[in-house]
Amino acid sequence: MTSTTICLNAVCTGRVRTDNKNRPGNPGLVRKPRACQGTPGLSGNSGLFRKPRALFLLLPVILEYHSPMERRLKDLKNFLDEKADQFNNPEFIALDPVQIPHAYTRKEDIEIAGFLAAVISWGNRTSIIKNAKRMLAFMGDSPHDFILNHNEHDLWKAEGFVHRTFNSDDLLAFIEGLSHLYRDANGLEGVFEKYQTDDSLQPAIHELKKEFFAGPHLERSRKHLPDPLTGSAAKRINMYLRWMIRKDNCGVDFGIWKNISPAKLSCPLDVHSGNIARRLGMLSRKQNDAKAVQELDAVLRQMDPADPVKYDFALFGLGVYQQF
Repeated sequence: MTSTTICLNAVCTGRVRTDNKNRPGNPGLVRKPRACQGTPGLSGNSGLFRKPRALFLLLPVILEYHSPMERRLKDLKNFLDEKADQFNNPEFIALDPVQIPHAYTRKEDIEIAGFLAAVISWGNRTSIIKNAKRMLAFMGDSPHDFILNHNEHDLWKAEGFVHRTFNSDDLLAFIEGLSHLYRDANGLEGVFEKYQTDDSLQPAIHELKKEFFAGPHLERSRKHLPDPLTGSAAKRINMYLRWMIRKDNCGVDFGIWKNISPAKLSCPLDVHSGNIARRLGMLSRKQNDAKAVQELDAVLRQMDPADPVKYDFALFGLGVYQQF
């Protein structure tokens, strides 16, 4: 009787081992499928854009193989660790809205630039980056100083701004909201530090929205800040929190908020990461909502309790760059 073990790690390292258990002394056969990676990078026919063909062909076998849960989770972790390392590198910055806060060195400028870029991060990424730069140019590329010291005449410069459904009226509402936070609430970091729980930042996102719109504002602008407690996946704010809290030592995520643990972060769930998570058997819920975020977080925290959202790079990269 022959037993074949196929695991994610084996596929990615190019080895599939067949063990003949009833034949003592037989070391088993080793065959090498086509390599599933090239040289890491973000250009040309590099490995970052190359589809993992061997893994794609063997995926149904992997998911249907009835190994113990611990073994399956370990194999999945090995594969996603490799992909997280592949995509979490400085070359990622040039293609992502995270490049916007990377244009600044002062902590408060990084926070505000990152927040505004994250708020409009839906749709075409080229358009997101272009319009985020427009917002900050309107602020003289000194967002913290502008938030605190602008006058009514300065605000007229925002006239005509639009990114999809986020228009100049919304931008003015967000300037006022940020002004309130930095004058009266110890800034964005202060809100999240105050309202974090022992294991989550989702309630703090809810409190941020309350604090942000505490003053007079247009009702239409509220839709641009999500609330997990009303069912939203809050993808854009969870992405922003990853930028501010997680320190990756690779030059992508900043890690400038030192008093909040990255273990509390939630995955920025969108259509790309959600589809890959479902395909890998990590997520059963069909909607990309707050309950799906909780379900996915539970799996990612088993894989790496200290840094669960590093796997956002793996899930997003597989969906966008390798069309897994």
